[in-house]
Amino acid sequence: MPASPPNPPASPIVVDWGKEQVEVSTVDRELPEPSAMDDRSKLVKAGLNSSLVSLPEDAWHAVARGAVTPETVALQLRESQDARAGLLLEEHVDGATLRSVHSRLWLSEIFPAIQPRTGQELLGVEDPRVEGVAEDGSPQAILRYRYESPAHLRRHVKQTISATLYKNSYTESILARRVTRALIVHPVVYEFDDGSEPVYGLIARDGITRLASAWNVLAGPESDPEDVGTLAADVLVAEQRPSANDPVKPLTQRMALARENWRKTQRTLFTKTIASVAVDEAPPLAAIQIAQSYVVPAHITVGVRAHDREDSLNAEEVFDDALRSILASVHVEFKPWDSSAQNVEVVSRALKRVLLGRKQDGLEAVYELAVGRRKAKDAPEVYGDPRMPGTGLWRAVRLLHTLTRPAISDELRNRAKEIKGERRMTDKGYASLLGPIVDHPWRSTKMSVAQQARNAWSNGGVLFKEVLVDGWVPIVTDDFTGLVEPALGGSQDARLTLALAGGTALIADKILTRNVGSGVGAYRAPGKVPFRSDVHKVIEGLAKEDNALGLWTLALAAQRFEDGRLPRNSGTKQALGLPGDPHSAADAEYQHLVVDLEAEDRVLREDGEPVLLLEWDVVVASDPKKAALLLDPPEDEDVEDEEDDDQDDEDWTHGHRAGGAGDGAVGSGATGSPRDISDVRREFKDFLSTARIRLDELQGLAEGVTLPLMFGMKDNWIELREMALHVQNVIENHKGDYTQDEPEEG
Repeated sequence: MPASPPNPPASPIVVDWGKEQVEVSTVDRELPEPSAMDDRSKLVKAGLNSSLVSLPEDAWHAVARGAVTPETVALQLRESQDARAGLLLEEHVDGATLRSVHSRLWLSEIFPAIQPRTGQELLGVEDPRVEGVAEDGSPQAILRYRYESPAHLRRHVKQTISATLYKNSYTESILARRVTRALIVHPVVYEFDDGSEPVYGLIARDGITRLASAWNVLAGPESDPEDVGTLAADVLVAEQRPSANDPVKPLTQRMALARENWRKTQRTLFTKTIASVAVDEAPPLAAIQIAQSYVVPAHITVGVRAHDREDSLNAEEVFDDALRSILASVHVEFKPWDSSAQNVEVVSRALKRVLLGRKQDGLEAVYELAVGRRKAKDAPEVYGDPRMPGTGLWRAVRLLHTLTRPAISDELRNRAKEIKGERRMTDKGYASLLGPIVDHPWRSTKMSVAQQARNAWSNGGVLFKEVLVDGWVPIVTDDFTGLVEPALGGSQDARLTLALAGGTALIADKILTRNVGSGVGAYRAPGKVPFRSDVHKVIEGLAKEDNALGLWTLALAAQRFEDGRLPRNSGTKQALGLPGDPHSAADAEYQHLVVDLEAEDRVLREDGEPVLLLEWDVVVASDPKKAALLLDPPEDEDVEDEEDDDQDDEDWTHGHRAGGAGDGAVGSGATGSPRDISDVRREFKDFLSTARIRLDELQGLAEGVTLPLMFGMKDNWIELREMALHVQNVIENHKGDYTQDEPEEG
């Protein structure tokens, strides 16, 4: 009869995890032993001797440090060398073949890569510059991440882990069953602009959510995403400080020693915790957290071979493009990211293939400008036109023109369809891909309206039919109003330049939103329009040759546009200059205004004051004749489809309601309290005043970013909301104490 396991796990193990209970299927009562130096050296030697892989020696040391059992990785490499195929996993993608080994890795040796799920989020820490690596004209299975400093790396790791958990989490699943599906990992070299030494490590390209969730398991049920991100960054970017007598080691080794010492500490804690319970008892939660997150399975990409093709990429671009092809096949076709993350991934890959593949056209600089490697101020250099202003709006105009030329747009659409696994791409679908390229310069400064702007691009943006055909070029100018006269005189170049520039400005500042007409009404009002129309149809109407009102609306919007802030009439509380807004005075001079063709400066005024431009005015200007026919005063206002998808009415009125809140909160103490009611009331008011100060501070910190969320995870928001509503309800219930009828004079 076979012997039973010496340490049978308690089954089932049910643990309390926050407000939930999780059933843990199995827990190891021993952790893997640290790897031996000799085994790590054999792995490095096997990697350097294999002709099927392509990594520098420092990268092999990173693989050896990360592997729980480096001897099994060395075996895969040696077997593959002998058999010319053997145990290496091969994946053939468009343009390259990737080769990988399978191993368990220490959680604390895997850095997160740039997270595609947050590609369209507005985050406080900038992503690093990513560059490929080539040796003797052949691609290497490693990327170069360039940060400003090690501190920048640390902040980025924290942000990536926390932002990932805000988007999704598998924490309870990993607590119950560990990480069961392999991550896709490869070596990376971190380089720093401040002159710090380069650091070699491993990064997870697929499975970042699993990676972040494993850290969440370790951090515990009471930890919020920021706590988890801090823990991961503290461990991954820690540095072992040498003693005075120790020889100075490279930064890579000092960081690796710090992570190794952290694992020793975790191992000691785990051993003591397990020893505190009997063999037939369930392990304590602290031990379960360590056991379930200590190691993770991974495919480590260690080799890449470029296919010989006429349109092949530069050697430095091959590896990253091949990996992204694999990720796209998983997350665009089968287990999709959300639409915004898909758009960023699809368009960046398609751009790389099309623009970098056209070596003879010199479009590499255009690609770098489109994906953010070059700033808006570099646009004149990229396009070889020193007359062009180096602004975000002119960057948008030139990129939109370049990417809508039929020769390029047809190829981009085909590439995007291949990546997304679709047969057809409409003009609206193509516009939705261009949205995240266009808004790059003002993504953070116009954060509060970014989602509405992206929705408008998905509704066609500025891509009407005439824009998409050959035969026209933008007219470079620093005064868009100077293009109105030639546009009215028949210049297609002038009209379409105004369409791209003015249309982009109106979308970016939330003057023009998706599915124009969801708030149809018969009278001019915020959030209302006289008739329905798609965004690109409105822009097309504004840009018609005989539409002076529309062309002036486009010209003035483009001329007033600013990258760095929102206008007063963007529809947000902060930008409208409502009561309590500290920025209202500063923002007053930036505003889009209604056009008056009879006025010398083309600005409509009422009682001497300029009239702020509403979406209503833009739609009227797109087709004045249609608007005039519809706006013969009816007896009753047309309230068809009153509900506004973009909640413009709510945005507009919410600020007035919030601004009208008074400071005269009156509390009541519990009767029978040993303390004086006036003392407790004073303390209560002081607490509310402090809360209001902290709320304003919180709003300031959350301004310009979409993650982390201002109020944290949903449970935290619910708790805060319940407390706030309780305070509001108690105060409101005493309203009657102060609203009795005044006595009549007699």
